[in-house]
Amino acid sequence: MKAKIIITPKKAVLDPQGKTVQNALEHMGYGGISAVHVGKYLEIEVSGDKETVRKQIDEACHKFLSNPVIEDYKFELD
Repeated sequence: MKAKIIITPKKAVLDPQGKTVQNALEHMGYGGISAVHVGKYLEIEVSGDKETVRKQIDEACHKFLSNPVIEDYKFELD
């Protein structure tokens, strides 16, 4: 089974990387962009009972893969 994890900055947190990307896109002529948020994407191959895996991935995201103070995360299992 594969866990697909997306980690992004919380909406209230300043995202300097996202702002830099937004400015670069505007300078390249791409208009109408109101915000860019830069995050992380991970894929983890894992085996086991789906509910146990779900709990383990959630715990790993909360304790290690993200910073819950400034980042949100979501994941899906395939």
